[in-house]
Amino acid sequence: MQKITFEKQTFWNKLKSMIAVDFKRAFTMPLIYIMIGASLIAPILILVMVTMMEGSVSVNPQTGVETVMEGFDNVWQIIGTVSGASANAAPAMDMTAMCNINLVYFAIAVFVCLFVSDDFKSGYSKNLFTVRSCKTDYVISKTLIGMVCGAGMIVAFFIGAFLGGAISGLSFNTGDGVNSSNLLFCFFAKVLLVSVFVPIYLALSVAAKQRTWLSLVCSFGVGSFLFMMIPLITPLNATILNPVLCVVGGTAFSLGLGYVSKIILNKTSLV
Repeated sequence: MQKITFEKQTFWNKLKSMIAVDFKRAFTMPLIYIMIGASLIAPILILVMVTMMEGSVSVNPQTGVETVMEGFDNVWQIIGTVSGASANAAPAMDMTAMCNINLVYFAIAVFVCLFVSDDFKSGYSKNLFTVRSCKTDYVISKTLIGMVCGAGMIVAFFIGAFLGGAISGLSFNTGDGVNSSNLLFCFFAKVLLVSVFVPIYLALSVAAKQRTWLSLVCSFGVGSFLFMMIPLITPLNATILNPVLCVVGGTAFSLGLGYVSKIILNKTSLV
């Protein structure tokens, strides 16, 4: 009689299975394509519309004060600012300072919160954890999904910035001592910084579970608190130190908040 043997399910086998399922789910849902598409279109619209409105004057009917619409001097302003420039001046809160690539980190929060919330709303997570008692593979898988999508959104924004700059006729000259190496390090820093934000959004999402509104509000709150730090960590004149700091920070946040997410899943109800 032939002996039947069953393959032992190790942690790594379970993790690979979890990642494969999550990636298949993510890339068969329209959400990830909507978010990446929006990240591509947003800089095109911002650069073209701001350039068209540049120089227009608006008058406050109550005070009579005139405000002149200021636009972008070059394409790279929508990517970031130069660290150390105007260090003694107060941070500007104009159109060019707010409407830039840093908004993508809020869009990443939307993806993570909706994707995780869907697991709890649909009952997928309850069925999953009935079969898999370990929550570690779930947290790792969701973190990787968020990082991949976030990186895709950052790349899409860069592409959209190039297209928008070409359409609006803006200069691609960097100036301020910024060279191509700095821009490359800035790009990598922006992408790697995603690994800091995703674990934060994931921890808040698994805590809120099916309450999508709660996870979004909390994520936007934390994102707003960290928003002004992004230009300091990923400036246009970035060096190799900036991506390294993002890697170190991302590793620390992924491990620390990943463990927090696991504890939340273990100690709270799944519904």
